[in-house]
Amino acid sequence: MDDRLTKVLKLVAVAMVVGFLGWALYDKLFVVSAPGDLAYHEANNLFEDGFYGRAAERYRDALAQAPDHLFALRGLARSLHKSGAQDEALALYDQIIAQEPDFAASYANRGILQDSMGRHQEALADYMVALDLDPTIADGPHWLTRFLRNQPDAPPTIADRAAYLRAELAKPAGERVLLMPEADSQQRPYKQ
Repeated sequence: MDDRLTKVLKLVAVAMVVGFLGWALYDKLFVVSAPGDLAYHEANNLFEDGFYGRAAERYRDALAQAPDHLFALRGLARSLHKSGAQDEALALYDQIIAQEPDFAASYANRGILQDSMGRHQEALADYMVALDLDPTIADGPHWLTRFLRNQPDAPPTIADRAAYLRAELAKPAGERVLLMPEADSQQRPYKQ
């Protein structure tokens, strides 16, 4: 290998090590972790790995340490939804929206939950509020998020589902097809 290239690679390696050590030192000494944050981050990892029940436990631990930890409350609602505790999740989404009425993802997630519960009119209303508050929520997950989830195709978004529900609800009751289990199962809660 070229002597000059070797020197450059050594310099890059040393810079990376020094940068990492500097960041680790800064993180340990100067970044103050709020109560409940460690449990919250652990819960997020469990949720992403599909362990919704265990994630709910860790979100509850975070809330025990910091009852006003809104991120943990959102995570708990998402975990309860995915683990099938729909009524409890709905009550939490109502509480979250009361605390933070301008956060679009909470309306989107409550809409997804209500949609899965067969409450399609309410779901459509929540989807529309979410889209009004933040039109970019219609974009769905970013390509990098989909890559990390091994999800090559973009799942249906709330904008897609809202348009579908609007069209189906305009039909006579006997002609409506409101549930599409295969497509509905691909919809994931929003996390921002």
